[in-house]
Amino acid sequence: MADGVDALVLDLLEWIGRTPRPYHEVLEAWRTSCPRLPVWEEANDRGFVRRHYEPGVGDLISVSGAGWEHLRSSRGRPTAAAPTR
Repeated sequence: MADGVDALVLDLLEWIGRTPRPYHEVLEAWRTSCPRLPVWEEANDRGFVRRHYEPGVGDLISVSGAGWEHLRSSRGRPTAAAPTR
């Protein structure tokens, strides 16, 4: 993954943070018209985010365990936002 895209994937993971965000909100905030910066697709392909359905709320996006580990190893420090589940 190119350094620029990797940095943006890390930004996406930090932006999602500890609390799952609605799917539509994530796509709206992170959509791109540039096919050379596929941030959302890269995060999905690498298993850094997960999509799940919550009745009464809809589809939510959260950072996966692999995403938290990627944040920790890439930022060189533990991520305080990582859930303990």
